[in-house]
Amino acid sequence: LLHRAFLLGKSPARCVDSRCLPPLSMAILEVCNLTKRWSGGRLALNEVSFEMRQGEVLGLLGHNGAGKSTVLGITLGMVRPDAGEVIINGISVQSDRARALGSVGAIYEAAHFYDYLTGWQNLRVLCSLSGWWDEAEVRRVLKLVNLDQRAHHKTRTYSHGMRQRLALAQALLPRPRCLLLDEPTDGLDPEGIREFRELVLKLRAEYGMTILLNSHLLAEVEQMCDRCVILKQGRKMYEGVVPSRQKQQRVFLLQTRDFAKARAAVMSAGALVDPVTNLVELPDQLPGHEMLRQIVEAGARVDSWTAHRPTLEEFYLGMTGS
Repeated sequence: LLHRAFLLGKSPARCVDSRCLPPLSMAILEVCNLTKRWSGGRLALNEVSFEMRQGEVLGLLGHNGAGKSTVLGITLGMVRPDAGEVIINGISVQSDRARALGSVGAIYEAAHFYDYLTGWQNLRVLCSLSGWWDEAEVRRVLKLVNLDQRAHHKTRTYSHGMRQRLALAQALLPRPRCLLLDEPTDGLDPEGIREFRELVLKLRAEYGMTILLNSHLLAEVEQMCDRCVILKQGRKMYEGVVPSRQKQQRVFLLQTRDFAKARAAVMSAGALVDPVTNLVELPDQLPGHEMLRQIVEAGARVDSWTAHRPTLEEFYLGMTGS
């Protein structure tokens, strides 16, 4: 299903110039205490809240059934929550759907097109539902997604990757401020995933777009996203900076032949040490060089003391207990 705000009867604002956007620190999308139960009583979401700030790429992570697509469905007004709401640019989707989604573009679930029409004709049909059409803008977007050479070919001849790029083109007409992508790289080959990743990063860098990416591909989220939200069984487990991008280094790998002395120094400083991995986690106010000094002064011979940044996969698996 393809969803675009302009299908609701209002054309999104065209301006993505910084003068038209809220300040960088301002939340452009707020998910507020969403709760949803499906028929039969299964809990899909349990008071889930998070925010997406102007100009960032936010990753929404979780196992199948964690509630990611339910969040997007509620955000697009296609699923009604039992409690809570989604606010976009200060407007509630549940109270005023058309106005709230006026500056939003989305790819939701699988992309479907009329196979007997060309890519250009498919876009024209979709745009006709809102009465909007600008050939120059359509040509610009098709070139942006690298489909300008195939725009007048029937979509039945398109590869899966080309269909995904056509779906993205449809979501970008006219220029939205916020883009919601539901598993956009699902089924793509490695080359297609790389192309899509580069395009997403270009949209943020060159057009100031704010992007929510729902994906189960942790490596892609790690490369594309500034922050992430992790869901497990309908509950939010984490919201914050993608771990490998955190500027403050709190974890170090210690190699020593005097582990007992080193452990005593670490514990007395209020830090934690894992006896299996030799990873030392420091409290907020203790810098790494100071911890190293205390270990050496305790009489431990240190072979190495190196900063350790956990990958998103390590962090995710630890957070979800997988």
